[in-house]
Amino acid sequence: MTLVQPTSEMQLRIRSELNEDVNTRDSDLEHIKEWLWRQPHLPNWEDDARIMTFLRGCKFSLEKTKRKLDMYFTMRAAVPEFFANRDPTLPEIKEVMRIVSIPPLPGLTKNGRRVVVMKGVDLEHVAATVADAMKAVLMIGDIRLKEEQIGVAGDVYVLDASVATPQNFAQHFAKFTPALLKKFFICVQEAYPVKVKEVHVINVSPLVDTIINFVKPILKEKLRERIYVHNDLNSLYEYVPKEMLPEEYGGAAGPIAEINQQWLDKMISYRDWFQAEEKIKADESKRPGKPKTHDDLFGMEGSFKQLSID
Repeated sequence: MTLVQPTSEMQLRIRSELNEDVNTRDSDLEHIKEWLWRQPHLPNWEDDARIMTFLRGCKFSLEKTKRKLDMYFTMRAAVPEFFANRDPTLPEIKEVMRIVSIPPLPGLTKNGRRVVVMKGVDLEHVAATVADAMKAVLMIGDIRLKEEQIGVAGDVYVLDASVATPQNFAQHFAKFTPALLKKFFICVQEAYPVKVKEVHVINVSPLVDTIINFVKPILKEKLRERIYVHNDLNSLYEYVPKEMLPEEYGGAAGPIAEINQQWLDKMISYRDWFQAEEKIKADESKRPGKPKTHDDLFGMEGSFKQLSID
């Protein structure tokens, strides 16, 4: 699976949107590398391409980039359920990639945005855990940090809620505990240079409305305002070009199963890299001042409401 990179015309628009100045970006990169080198609790990271992705995701705000990188390395140490034992050949990771659509689509929208269609399948017996699925999502995110070579103008998520039935909720969705959800959304919102431009929910039901209202308090206000609920695919096509989508949604990107397999193959090709990356994380014992505790990062357990379905 190759991620299509922006055209020359798109690049100009994206650079403007991301505040990227070709005359100063290299000096910004060096500034961040020097800052990392001076932080005793952070790894001496020399990955120019990924640092540049962070700069772009932070619209070249040096202070925001520093905060984001600090949180990125901090989360890698604080959440082993997402960042340890990241072996794409494990049965549970393979199962996630078989039963859930989570990878980005290869193309870009006309304004240079990457599209991710997320959809589960209706299965009675699933060995993989919710944490396994979240781990796979973040593994794909780390590959994108390396492969989004030019930068994109943000992500568009299409959430297909067709499997969010009361029966599936009782068996699977109830495993999305508040603590786990909070860790995942902190990782996505605070530790990765993700710019979520739109979230489109399709195949909705009253249960889906309840789930959306449950998740909203964890999200930043700006993201909450970018959630769109659709009653049919035609209204989705007004935001996401039909031809970009998988064939299950009338598009030309191929079947979801094929896209997932291509991404699993890519993940397996990164297996040695994932294993080497596990040591790239913060060391709280060396942080200047007070080390960050679990409560500092995630708050008190039980402070977030439970989701109940009648």
